[in-house]
Amino acid sequence: MISNKELTHRHILVFWLPLLATLIMMMAEAPIIASFIARLPDPKYNLAAFGVAYSIAMFFESPVIMMLSASTTLVRDRHSFLVLRRFAYLLNGLITILFVLALTPPVYGFFVAGLIGLTHPISRLTYVACLILLLWPAAIGYRRFYQGILIRNDLTRRVSYGTVIRLFSMTLTALFLYFYGEMAGAYVGAASLSVGVLAEAIASRLMVNRTIARLLHKDSQPYQDSPLDFRHLVKFYAPLAASSMLGLGIRPVVTFFMGKSLFPIESLAVYPVIYGLVGIFYTFGWSFQEASIALIGEHLKNFGKLLTFTLGLGLFAAGGLSIIAFTPLSVVWFQDITGLSSELTGFSIRPVQAVSIIPFLHVVVSFFIAVLIATKVTKAVIKSTAIEFSIIVLFLFIGIHHMRMVGIMAAVIALLLGRFSSLAYLSIPLYTGVKGKGSR
Repeated sequence: MISNKELTHRHILVFWLPLLATLIMMMAEAPIIASFIARLPDPKYNLAAFGVAYSIAMFFESPVIMMLSASTTLVRDRHSFLVLRRFAYLLNGLITILFVLALTPPVYGFFVAGLIGLTHPISRLTYVACLILLLWPAAIGYRRFYQGILIRNDLTRRVSYGTVIRLFSMTLTALFLYFYGEMAGAYVGAASLSVGVLAEAIASRLMVNRTIARLLHKDSQPYQDSPLDFRHLVKFYAPLAASSMLGLGIRPVVTFFMGKSLFPIESLAVYPVIYGLVGIFYTFGWSFQEASIALIGEHLKNFGKLLTFTLGLGLFAAGGLSIIAFTPLSVVWFQDITGLSSELTGFSIRPVQAVSIIPFLHVVVSFFIAVLIATKVTKAVIKSTAIEFSIIVLFLFIGIHHMRMVGIMAAVIALLLGRFSSLAYLSIPLYTGVKGKGSR
């Protein structure tokens, strides 16, 4: 393992780049699927239905998103592998059961027709798309468990190979159903996503076979804090799952407030486009979090070199977004590539400029979270997410209802302040933990 060797910045870069490539490829999923649905009959209804079904599936996926971090952190030997595998399988089974219950007619009708207010055609399309996506959250949890083992054992390229298989399977399925399936677009999108993730899950399991064989022959190692059992697992993992679920709630909250702001239509129209652009640079932080967990080493011995790399990576990510935001490339991106009108392009530029520093903050926050997960201080993660969520809601309420701000500007400033608050809070337990470990 690299984490037990003397690290250089080159080693960190080589280890991390496949994880970045994985996330960038995953970001290509939505545009690919949307391009197929848009070319099938009734694209407006089917795109809307697929979007709602995808959001519902993501909600049920949220408890298992952090399984990647948990596996990377905890799987060291035979005992830890078997305990965490049992925990992962039980969690996957639980979210699948809850998904089934959510799709029973009374529950589904209450939320989708009653609260969201979908009309019958879209509601029916969404329901069937959700049925097709029923195993998708559990498949995500399954493959993230095994991908964490790959990452911990310096096999990050195999994680990228799995994502290539996922994209290939997804696209091949979409092409087949597009030409021969005679299915509604929402069903094509859901089926393609499901096949892609299932293929990636199987590939991840096959690629980790030899590593698991070694783990099963590796005697249990003593843990510094406490033995790994279900009680300690729940204590470690529950804050991570709650943080993930709360984090996913930020986007719909922002959308709700913008709908009641000045220029609501324009704000709602450009928000997903701006979010998509910023999201490209968010991948730097998301991918580096798992790399940091794997590379931090015993007693946080590699903290200093990883922190230096983090600061450089954050500046690079923020610089990349700034180059687009503050140059004519912004017009090229929003108008020529994304296809926004000149009016909406002008509406998008200032908000992007306002958050051009946020990729830097995100990379640093991701590194801080990685260190806290590695030291098993996971309660701080949910607290930071709760603080960020609260700051975002508070500023949106003040900015839109009292300051009468344009919706999209209130949204991006709220997101920026929320990320600043998260960083400020995380620095406290991070300093305490690093000082306690005696890291230099």
